[in-house]
Amino acid sequence: MLPRLTALAAALMLAGSVHAADKVKVGFVSTLSGPGAGLGVDIRDGFNLAVKQLNGKLGGLPAEVLIADDQQNPDVAKQATDKLLKKDKVDFMSGIVFSNIMLAVGPAVFQNQTFYISANAGPSQYAGEQCNPFFFNVAWQNDNLHEAVGKYVQDKGFKNVVIVTPNYPGGKDAVSGFKRYYKGKTEEIYTKLGQLDYAAELAQIRAAKPDALFFFLPGGMGINFVKQFVAAGLSRDTQLFAPGFSADEDVIKAVGAPMMGMFNSSHWAHDMDNAENKRFVAEFEKEYGRLPSLYASQGYDAALMMDAAVRDVKGNLADKKALQKALEAKRFKSVRGDFKFNANHYPVQNYYLRVIGKDGQGRVTNKTMGTIFTNHADAYAAQCKMK
Repeated sequence: MLPRLTALAAALMLAGSVHAADKVKVGFVSTLSGPGAGLGVDIRDGFNLAVKQLNGKLGGLPAEVLIADDQQNPDVAKQATDKLLKKDKVDFMSGIVFSNIMLAVGPAVFQNQTFYISANAGPSQYAGEQCNPFFFNVAWQNDNLHEAVGKYVQDKGFKNVVIVTPNYPGGKDAVSGFKRYYKGKTEEIYTKLGQLDYAAELAQIRAAKPDALFFFLPGGMGINFVKQFVAAGLSRDTQLFAPGFSADEDVIKAVGAPMMGMFNSSHWAHDMDNAENKRFVAEFEKEYGRLPSLYASQGYDAALMMDAAVRDVKGNLADKKALQKALEAKRFKSVRGDFKFNANHYPVQNYYLRVIGKDGQGRVTNKTMGTIFTNHADAYAAQCKMK
């Protein structure tokens, strides 16, 4: 009788482990060259730091991160994504910076029933009517940081605002978000995505004589714009405002002192006083020799989110329903502090006011000033009918 019991126990053990994966494969497609490269590099470095701290594992399983450069080109991104899905058979995807690229690759990812954990791109389409059970955003919905600036500019009584933003889905969301809370006079200026020379736009701004200017120009676009704006003398009479991703550490490092006095919004800051964030900032500086940006914090959180979910399902990545529930449960401690996922898989979280100045070490950097929104949800969640 004993041998039969032993055989049965062995069979049960085998049945319980047959579904467990032997490793976790992550397809990481991001913008790693061109004017937007700094953003993708920061997301990648934050993600890789988390995996390193987890001893090269996600959920206790060895992690293989396959990295591809989308060159800020939707067609290149689609080709890289198809390879990762069909040939490499990745378990998760992440990394995309720009919303137009996310919208281009999303259909293939969702059709393949692969979970996409967005560490940045948060298009309104995927927050609303095109929401999908396989899409999670660990950062924000595109409008949110712009909404926070709009509310602050409205509360401070600015009457005449020029808005400068690229003519692409993320730029359109920026205008929608800002104007959802700012009700004064606005003039909108749309640029090409990737544009680096703003002579024509600066002439328009000078003619408009605004008391405030709100710009969303990611990566190298924002770096060049701020330099040219200040050099043209426009900062003497016009207060600059931006979402955090146009006024973060990557931009500050490139521009320096001309950034001082600019206000911006963010859901995260390197001076946030919680244990997870303090460890993240210290380890990021040690690893890469620079302060992390919010992009890096989002890449870091994306890896932690995958780690927690894989652990929850005990490595059974084939059980999509269980994995979805594990991702929704968000059993990890974010560097931004606590937040939760809405029904559309976008964050409900706080948004803060930051101002750029010098810290105790004499570095030009962001300082958190206060809270603009508490437990803020995006405007599109009601349109989401998650299937």
